[in-house]
Amino acid sequence: MRSVLAYTVLFLIGIVIVSINLRPAITSVGPLINFIQDDLHLSHGIAGLLTSLPVIAFAIISPIVPRLVKKTSNSKTLIIGLILLFIGLMMRLVAHFIPLIVGTFIIGAGIAILNVVLPGIIKDQFPERFGFMTSVYTTSMSLFAALASGLSVPLAIGMNLGWKITLAIWAIPVFIAILVWGYLLKFDKPIAVTRKDSPLNNKKTNLWTSSLAWQIALFLGLQSFLFYSTITWLPDILHNKGVTRETAGWFLSFCQLIGLPANFFVPIIAARFRSQQMVAIGICACSLIGYVLLSMTTMGWLMVISIILIGVGLGGTFSLALSFLGMRTKDAEKASELSGMAQSLGYVFAAFGPLLIGFLFDLTAAWGVPIFSLMGISVLTAFFGFLAGSDRYI
Repeated sequence: MRSVLAYTVLFLIGIVIVSINLRPAITSVGPLINFIQDDLHLSHGIAGLLTSLPVIAFAIISPIVPRLVKKTSNSKTLIIGLILLFIGLMMRLVAHFIPLIVGTFIIGAGIAILNVVLPGIIKDQFPERFGFMTSVYTTSMSLFAALASGLSVPLAIGMNLGWKITLAIWAIPVFIAILVWGYLLKFDKPIAVTRKDSPLNNKKTNLWTSSLAWQIALFLGLQSFLFYSTITWLPDILHNKGVTRETAGWFLSFCQLIGLPANFFVPIIAARFRSQQMVAIGICACSLIGYVLLSMTTMGWLMVISIILIGVGLGGTFSLALSFLGMRTKDAEKASELSGMAQSLGYVFAAFGPLLIGFLFDLTAAWGVPIFSLMGISVLTAFFGFLAGSDRYI
């Protein structure tokens, strides 16, 4: 009994330590982008690759990961992702454009593997606790994403570490994760049971022809559109309404942090019901009302309310979308396949969302139409969340 408990605790630690490595390599870059530009003499367009390349890598690599899982196992594939992430972070220590760009893409590839594999591992090990475990890993991920953004400048400037070492510091928790999962690899058989002889796996399903799979993928994709568009343009929207640049930046951090409770509790609440349709409608309504208030007001307290609602909505829809990957599948293999499909499509939306909203602003020279577009996307997100939330399986 003690060995089983110890293994379970170590496995839980493994899940959490992978979770905290899913975003800092990306979110730590933004606050340091000007220092990187000055040091390497990069234009704004080229510097933008440092944040867009990982998202592009997500879209390219995600559909490939389920095939890699079938040839190895969930845990071995996860270790491959961690090793790629570690290599990419180390390449950033070389103060040259080519290693920086290549390393950034490798970072994106490693995180893409982790993004896809983690829901499958949780589904395999905690099929009855998928909602709770999704809460744990999405909240850990979001918390450290915000911390990485906040710590970048204090580490680089306040502690005089410079941008290269500051970015490379995040290789430390990656290395620890490799050690933990290297040990867990000894128990690889119970971690990644392929169940090839199971009747569930004898019936093959093409996810790209499954309406439910598409509904989940579109829910995740539209949610990603809203999230990345918001974190890209919210400071400019607020500044246009009279908020200082510094305050607008703090509002953006607040928007992400206020979503953490929803990030944690929404999957737990959703798991209590056979259908999650009303949960999806309720959490999407928060975003919609938030964008409506944002478009209508320049009053400080109403802006705060709008940002709270947007943060809660975006945080809750993200964790709910990832919960659907396990709730709408019956085994770990199918969960990994669905994760690959949904995240591939989702990050295409994520990559083009900020571009479209920016284009609409350039076209109209005002934020009215872009914010109205975000309202429309919120309605579509609720629609596909309602469809994805019905009590059925792929």
